[in-house]
Amino acid sequence: MKKVVIAFLISIFVVPFAFGQRELIHALPSKLGFDATYLNQKVDSIMQMGIDSLAFPGAQLLVAKNDTVIFHKAYGFHTYDREQPVATNDLYDLASVTKITGPLPALMKLVDEGNLDLDAPFSTYWTPWQHVKNKKDLTLRQILAHQAGLVPYIVFLQKAMRKNGTVKKRFLRHEQHRKFQKQAYTDLFVNAHFERKMDRIINRSKVSEEKKYMYSGLTFLIFPRLIEQITGTDYQTYLEQNFYHPLGCHTLGYLPTQKRYVNAIVPTEVDTLYRKNLVQGWVHDENASLLGGVSGNAGLFGTADDLAKIMLFYQNFGNVDGKQLISKEIVKEFTTVQFPENDNRRGLGFDKPLLDNADLPLEEAYPSPLASASSFGHSGFTGTFVWADPEKRLTFIFLSNRVNPSREHRQLYDLNIRTALMDVFYKAEKINP
Repeated sequence: MKKVVIAFLISIFVVPFAFGQRELIHALPSKLGFDATYLNQKVDSIMQMGIDSLAFPGAQLLVAKNDTVIFHKAYGFHTYDREQPVATNDLYDLASVTKITGPLPALMKLVDEGNLDLDAPFSTYWTPWQHVKNKKDLTLRQILAHQAGLVPYIVFLQKAMRKNGTVKKRFLRHEQHRKFQKQAYTDLFVNAHFERKMDRIINRSKVSEEKKYMYSGLTFLIFPRLIEQITGTDYQTYLEQNFYHPLGCHTLGYLPTQKRYVNAIVPTEVDTLYRKNLVQGWVHDENASLLGGVSGNAGLFGTADDLAKIMLFYQNFGNVDGKQLISKEIVKEFTTVQFPENDNRRGLGFDKPLLDNADLPLEEAYPSPLASASSFGHSGFTGTFVWADPEKRLTFIFLSNRVNPSREHRQLYDLNIRTALMDVFYKAEKINP
């Protein structure tokens, strides 16, 4: 009888926290040595300033110390009509944060397993580049560190639309069809051949002969297919099985409107050019949209909790609950500056602090000048930002929809809001160590 009772108690108290069902630990800031009054006053003030300055209609901030969440608050509303308040479990379009939470962990795992070599020509694996003169010798290390000289961005939408704002029916249609299966929006479907057209344009794109830092997202459009090619597994399935499920990221994924989430989805831009509507639940980035919403450059949606889990996973150098999903050595390699001699601050896929960041005043720094040189993260065009500092054991998740109602709203950058928020937490710990 005792064994039955023990088994029952284990099923109640242990199983919900088993591998793949992880939940974040929360504690008061004061329990981990922070001045809670200082934190709340400063963060509330900065967030209100952001809303008043039209930097965003609403936002939220989650901060963890060690593996414990010490701050998670939501501010403002989904839109400026002030109808729906921001909630801490809202889903956001992550934009370029997708790069380090979608294809990058998969690439890290494939390097760890010896299936990819950072210093071999990328064309070894992506064979269409083997006969492209200006790309055949580029290495994966150069590409991931934005040191390859690839053009930053190609507006593929120009190829799918006429100058009068109507869609080209050979590429986009308003109803699903045998050759138009990928869904770009509620009433827009993409021709299966458009992906090949995108590939051809990428193949013909220029490459700078001068190898210096130039941010480019082009190969992130390719990475999901490369991952499928090497693993023999559907890209989304591979991410779910190897990362999102083990980490307990319950809502992190693509195409949220196709899933039965109870979470509200925060809208992005009022698109007057392409979708002619308020974009909500569909990826904001047009290139990712033309790939059916599943891409390596953008397309992931998630909550602050999901992002905290994956950034803590990185901060712990690939370890989760004692299980090493990616080797410590590989995570350290990817999160290390690769080409500092070329004034390039980037790691492999990850953004890093400015090389002289510690010596800069707050208004010129990126991120906080108090962040350690070992810290890393990424930002997203829609107004998202994630950062982990393994030395100081701090993790920051900032989510907003700064592109609402228009991407012309740039006050989030001009006011340096995300850096200022991060700085508050470094200083709060200093006040009350």
